[in-house]
Amino acid sequence: MFATAQGAVVLGLLCGVLSAGASLCPSGCECSEAALTVKCVSKDLRDIPTRIPGYTRNLFIIGNHIREIGPEAFQGLDNVTNLSLSNNRISEVKSNTFFSLRSLRSLDLSNNQLAVIHPEAFSVQSRMLRELNLSLALYNHSSIMDLATSLRWSTLSDLQGLDLSSNGLVYLPPGIFCHLTGLRRLQLANNSIVSIHNGTFTGLDHLQDLDLTHNALRTFREEALKELDLLRSARLHLAENPFTCTCDIESFAAWLNNSRAKVMDTDHLTCVFPITLQNTSLLSVGEVELGCHKTGDGDNLALQTSYVFLGLVLGFVGLMFLFVLYLNRKGIKKRIYDMRDACREVWEGYHYRYEIDSDPRLSQVSTSADV
Repeated sequence: MFATAQGAVVLGLLCGVLSAGASLCPSGCECSEAALTVKCVSKDLRDIPTRIPGYTRNLFIIGNHIREIGPEAFQGLDNVTNLSLSNNRISEVKSNTFFSLRSLRSLDLSNNQLAVIHPEAFSVQSRMLRELNLSLALYNHSSIMDLATSLRWSTLSDLQGLDLSSNGLVYLPPGIFCHLTGLRRLQLANNSIVSIHNGTFTGLDHLQDLDLTHNALRTFREEALKELDLLRSARLHLAENPFTCTCDIESFAAWLNNSRAKVMDTDHLTCVFPITLQNTSLLSVGEVELGCHKTGDGDNLALQTSYVFLGLVLGFVGLMFLFVLYLNRKGIKKRIYDMRDACREVWEGYHYRYEIDSDPRLSQVSTSADV
């Protein structure tokens, strides 16, 4: 009887432990202590659930309706290494939201609507974060300014992978990645980036992979080529851009021929415009095909054109002057005659005075006449 009672006590304690363990799992979520995983998928959650087990290393909160997240949401989750918050319609990330996640190595915020990103949104206490996924995460392309500020204020110097694909980005602010000195992989595919400027990739000295496919790049100008040259060890992916094969692309085509080992998809880089050169490989684009003139010839041609234009203007002014003279020919003729008569009278007066002054006798006669 004593053994039976003892067994009942043990059974009761075991049931209590199991029920306590079960109560640690948030309502509507699935918890697996063996896999150290908690999943809260498509449960129409409005906030980050509470009572998440402390053993959790993999936390998936996906497909809900969470509008904002802040530092109070992840208190006590020191063991979480992988956090996925994708497809939750998150619009605001407050400062120090992930600061208490001491072990965080991978953060997925993809498929959200981030409109407000506070300056210290990505400050992480342990600096262990290695992967940050922001694919299809920004509300619109203007959110890149908030993101740029938060990346500059962040503690992500050891971040190795950053995914910014499919965000409709038109441009990248200078120095946006300057504090991500340890970055190895940068995904910028499927945006609307039109050009690369000075300072775009400042600080990415250790970058190994850069994806710029499916953007709106028509060519790479000199400053853009210098930026790519700064990425000494990076593998570049540049396909599926609407390259326009005019004279502006000559320097890029020449650069490509010298950088085949650096660009992974050179065989897939082709002209899209003009139609006559469509699908022509950029590696084979030459001066003859483009019909470009040399720089010196262009300067001479421009100078000659300027001279011709100046000559035409001066000729037109001369014709107008002659036309005005023709219309006023009678008045001009009369004025010329009047001037001639006036000059003649003045000349005769001077001549008479000269004769008087030169002959003393005439001078005396003139004096007597005056008296």
